[in-house]
Amino acid sequence: MIERNGWISFLIISNLLILIFLGALPASAQGLTQKQAGEQLAQEQKPAQRPQASDAMAAISRHSEQNNPDDPRAQDQGQTQHATPENDRLFGILPNYLTVENEAKVPSLTSKGKFKLVAKNAFDPAIYPFIGFLALISQAQDSEPEFGQGAAGYGRRYGAAFGDATIGSFMTGAVSPSIFKQDPRYFQLVRGGFKRRAFYSVSRIFVTRTDSGHNQFNSSEIFGNLVAAGISNVYHPAQDRGFVNTLSIWGSDTGWDAMSNLAQEFWPDVHRWLKRKFLHETQPQASSFDFSL
Repeated sequence: MIERNGWISFLIISNLLILIFLGALPASAQGLTQKQAGEQLAQEQKPAQRPQASDAMAAISRHSEQNNPDDPRAQDQGQTQHATPENDRLFGILPNYLTVENEAKVPSLTSKGKFKLVAKNAFDPAIYPFIGFLALISQAQDSEPEFGQGAAGYGRRYGAAFGDATIGSFMTGAVSPSIFKQDPRYFQLVRGGFKRRAFYSVSRIFVTRTDSGHNQFNSSEIFGNLVAAGISNVYHPAQDRGFVNTLSIWGSDTGWDAMSNLAQEFWPDVHRWLKRKFLHETQPQASSFDFSL
């Protein structure tokens, strides 16, 4: 079981710089093809049509829903908009929808909102190749040899890795927070020196925010990861099961979440530094990192 989780540390160390530099690259501009330009011109020249009565009624209905704070659909939409940070991808690649940049301006999440955010994060298109890369490393190390090699072995490893990631995300981010009435999002501290922010980010493993806005022991993280580790016994090889191995997985997953908190806290700073370094070298500015307490 230790072998099964050992590659996580290897992955973090060997790929962190690559991911950071990928995040620093600006997106390339894509122009319209001639066909698309012709279609757009024809659309612009098309005479405007008078709005139908049904269209007007629909517009009125949408306006009423958006301005009605008691409407559940409006609440869920507002929660999703406020919960999603402006820079919603760690290293420019990995989804980061559970990070909040300004906690004073975000409403609490309903249980439905928690499940929607976790699902958006867990099934993001970037997750599938990322899990595939993890399974490839696992196969190269021949972890859990009972899975075998070849395409069949890779498929088993991919399924197990995807199951671990997805079940863990839902247990710690949706199921347990709904039961304990806790907020699964990471609220960035932003203020203060490096040491203070680093301590804060790691401490969020044990302290979390409740739906009512108070601090509380993070039962969702601790018990959610423990339940997820127990469930993993169902689809992993027999020799990687048992109480000791379950505790090993729980410790590894909790440690991974602590490192994820660090990335969520400091990635905006790194991203801004990289943009200044590689896109605005002609106008140097002081670094935003503060290593004081």
